[in-house]
Amino acid sequence: MVRRILKPRERKGLPKPDAKFNSVIIARFINKLNFRGKKSVAESIVYSSFDIIKEKMNEDPVVVFDRAVENVRPLLEVKPRRVGGATYQVPVEVSMNRSITLAINWLIDIARSKKGKSMSEKLAQEIIDGSKKEGAVIKKREDTHKMAEANKAFAHYRW
Repeated sequence: MVRRILKPRERKGLPKPDAKFNSVIIARFINKLNFRGKKSVAESIVYSSFDIIKEKMNEDPVVVFDRAVENVRPLLEVKPRRVGGATYQVPVEVSMNRSITLAINWLIDIARSKKGKSMSEKLAQEIIDGSKKEGAVIKKREDTHKMAEANKAFAHYRW
């Protein structure tokens, strides 16, 4: 019996960087946009939206995307905690990985909810709005922060 030599485990949870921009966050964005296993379609949507961003803003689209994710990602969120029969919304700090995931989810969800244009145009517009600190994604972030601020009296239930 021949023993197999196993390679040391690579860190789980992070995809390989995308082919065009060599960015892990863009790869995560593409994977989240993926629908029914058609990753090539998701890649073409993201890359065409980056072309639209470059055309509209005359900036590097990767820089605009990174700035949008940085502006959109929440610092606080509320989590329900059950204490003595009552459920409290307890504000907690958000880890870096989760905040980036939330920002990506919000960008995609709000772009999907809009009507009329192609997905790449809607996605480009949301990324541009996020980089300028305006639009629906920033409102979502502000609402999350307001909820955490309103419930800061229950912060002592955090564990």
